Amino acid sequence: MRITEKEFEELVTEALSTLPEKFREKMENIAVVVEDYPSRKLLAEVKISSPYGLLGLYRGIPYPRRGIWYANVLPDKIIIFKRPIEVRCGNREEIKEIVRRVVIHEIGHYFGLGEGELRKIEKERD
Repeated sequence: MRITEKEFEELVTEALSTLPEKFREKMENIAVVVEDYPSRKLLAEVKISSPYGLLGLYRGIPYPRRGIWYANVLPDKIIIFKRPIEVRCGNREEIKEIVRRVVIHEIGHYFGLGEGELRKIEKERD
């Protein structure tokens, strides 16, 4: 299933807008971007062999670790990978749900949660 880049970006924006206000108001100096695929270099860095194996990535200094020294730095970045999400989905609603989950997962990393903690939270929600 494929959708346009604009439609995909709108789903990412929608997912961000559904975050509780207490989280949205704490998000600062962060950019959320959409890319088609992760680069080979990035895949090697995170030790994933397939370009379809990575749906999203957070890069930066997690919010709880920012100190008084954290100023005049480039924004942290959340990357949502469009094609790996699309190939897992059969329709627009499935894409919307996966985008929402990936956005929330990466925002969790921004707030300092590790993979184990995030997977536990995700299992509790299901």
